[in-house]
Amino acid sequence: MKRVVLFLITNLAVMIVLGVVLSILMSVFGISNRSLGGILMISTVFGFGGAFISLFMSKWMAKKSTGAYVIEQPRNEIEHWLMTTVARKLSK
Repeated sequence: MKRVVLFLITNLAVMIVLGVVLSILMSVFGISNRSLGGILMISTVFGFGGAFISLFMSKWMAKKSTGAYVIEQPRNEIEHWLMTTVARKLSK
C-alpha cells in the first residue's frame, strides 16, 4: 500500500512540474494556454496508464516469459554455483 501511495504522489508531483514547465514554455513562446488542460490530461492518462501497467505487470511478465524464478535458497549444485558467482561479482 505504501508503494502505491508513493507512486501516486510521485506521479502527481511530476504532473505539477510538467504543468509549470509547460506554462513557462507556452508563455515564453507565446503559445495559447487554452490547450494546457488538454495536454495535461493526455499526459496524465498516458503517464499514469503506462506507469501502472509497468508497475503491476512488468515483474510478473518478465518472470513468466523467461521461466525465471527467484532463488531464495539454492536447491541444487547449479543454483549454488549461480548464487556464489553473482555474490562474487557483486563484491568486486
